[in-house]
Amino acid sequence: MIAEFFTVTVLVGVLSSGIRLATPYLFASIGEMFGQRSGIYNLGVEGMMLMGAFAAFYATFTTGNPWLGLLAAIIVGGIMGLAMAVISVTFQAEQGISGIGVYLFGLGMSELLFQRLLGTVETVSGFRPVDIPVLSDLPIVGPIFFQQSIMVYLAYALVPIAWYILNRTTLGLKIRAVGENPAAADSLGVSVPRTRYITVTIGGMLAGVAGASLSIALLNVFQQNLTSGIGFIAVALVYFGGWRPYGVLFGALLFSMVNALQLWIQALNIPIPFDASELLIMMPYVLTILVLVFSAGRMRKPSALGQAYERGS
Repeated sequence: MIAEFFTVTVLVGVLSSGIRLATPYLFASIGEMFGQRSGIYNLGVEGMMLMGAFAAFYATFTTGNPWLGLLAAIIVGGIMGLAMAVISVTFQAEQGISGIGVYLFGLGMSELLFQRLLGTVETVSGFRPVDIPVLSDLPIVGPIFFQQSIMVYLAYALVPIAWYILNRTTLGLKIRAVGENPAAADSLGVSVPRTRYITVTIGGMLAGVAGASLSIALLNVFQQNLTSGIGFIAVALVYFGGWRPYGVLFGALLFSMVNALQLWIQALNIPIPFDASELLIMMPYVLTILVLVFSAGRMRKPSALGQAYERGS
């Protein structure tokens, strides 16, 4: 049975699944990275993902159009991101506690809406795989990279886009300046509150898209606590990736490949001891802890991360 695992078909399946499962990690982590680069860390990503996942699912369920579902997720995620910005930037509340509050709100509200509007687990016809002409027909490489849904392609396209914005645009320069030294940025005419509002709101929108990638692309269902900690892992991936888009990409692939591996082992009924099977299920979460332990102090975080700013203080 174990020998069956080491076949081309299974290995292609594992790699293809890993590429696909990285999608919500990428959307959520890139969004969180923007916020952290401006000095705001948001522990409410999980709640934003849940609300985005429900909004996307319900809009798709009622209209039959996954693009409207994606739009709903962006709007809801943006609203929650804006709320987080008001709390952390305008009211200058402690960011960690504020983020947990946003998470709990998203968890509770998504469950309430699910019970009131659906009541039971339903399915939708979401985004289907899109074969890239010619490339999808390539042996081995085609099924892994070029037979995915549009959400997967968008997630990977977001990585170079985020790098370009941060390193080659005026907005990116402002974001980095505000995250490193908000007083100096302010003295040069950069609006610290506006910049942070922009990044946290963008982060919320991308968290909503991350939730949508689960409910109308990867799984095509919505159920209570659908995200199962992905939002918190996304926050850890920002640290693991050193606040850089390509570092985040590497971390997202590492997590998704581990997850894909344990799913395939379960699907193929590979005979392993009971304790080992439980450990496989826990691996993504164990890996999160290890990432936080080994990345601590390895990379220099934005100097003003977590620090409220008030002009003249």
